[in-house]
Amino acid sequence: MATMDELFRNSIQQAGLLKKPSSLIPWKADEPWPQPYYQWDIDSEVWQPIKQLASPVKDQAPSISTISLYSWNIDFMLPAAEARMNAALAHLEEATSQLPSTTAAVINLQMQSFGPHYFDRRLQISSCFRVHFSATQMERDALFVDVTMPVTSRKLRLADTHLESLALDPPLRPSQMRLAAKYLQDGEGLAGAIIAGDFNAIQPFDASLHSDNNLHDAYLDLGGREDSEDGFTWGQQALPALRERFGCSRMDKAFFCGTGIRLQAFERFGIDVEIDESKKKQRDRLLALGFGKAWVTDHLGIKATFAVVNDTRL
Repeated sequence: MATMDELFRNSIQQAGLLKKPSSLIPWKADEPWPQPYYQWDIDSEVWQPIKQLASPVKDQAPSISTISLYSWNIDFMLPAAEARMNAALAHLEEATSQLPSTTAAVINLQMQSFGPHYFDRRLQISSCFRVHFSATQMERDALFVDVTMPVTSRKLRLADTHLESLALDPPLRPSQMRLAAKYLQDGEGLAGAIIAGDFNAIQPFDASLHSDNNLHDAYLDLGGREDSEDGFTWGQQALPALRERFGCSRMDKAFFCGTGIRLQAFERFGIDVEIDESKKKQRDRLLALGFGKAWVTDHLGIKATFAVVNDTRL
């Protein structure tokens, strides 16, 4: 049975093997690169590429006045990836099924390869692009998706990112968030913008990345306090040795800006979500590493809910 150190080394090695030579990369760092997007075809049960989504038919669903954005890091290094992701998606499916019909769900996932970003099919996507950071040692980037508000033709920009890991010198997360903020704030006709993900906030400067870039921190805006246990999203479900060494922290965050949205609620989710009990072999592999339970990931997820204001409706 592999140890966590061995899993980490193997993951880094595999990432290096998958890295493309710069001569084969078509995009320019720090600039938008159009990203294809897909819609699930219920009849054929496959993902179909979409060139441009048709406008939602208003008679088919109530007007959407609220968006709930879920963000969750599903650790890529741990074994039983498929079983863990299936359990995580089942948890998200249950959570989103309880939303009011006037609320659209958006799901940001980090680390896993099953798909980093899911949108309520009732939303009209007008643009999708990715910005690859030049300041990165880990090939980090940010994904941006624009949703058009038909009534006003204004847009809501939603973004997913996984900022640089570890305490590097010099640090890279400040420049990464600075670049992401540029694309959150500079888009033409934007009513508002939200970015959420694993921000790897483990150093003092991370606490001001939102204010340094004229953004709001959803957790803090609703009365949360920095370094408070009720905000921690990493550590509770980590290996005991890692928790003792690094403690718990608020790695996962949601930042936002714009007058066309209003923050309504913020909460954590995903506490004690485990691999299905029928998957004994996969559960045992996690428990053998030293985890207290067969958790799907070492992170808790975050959910931020926003109202669309100024009499706009999606």
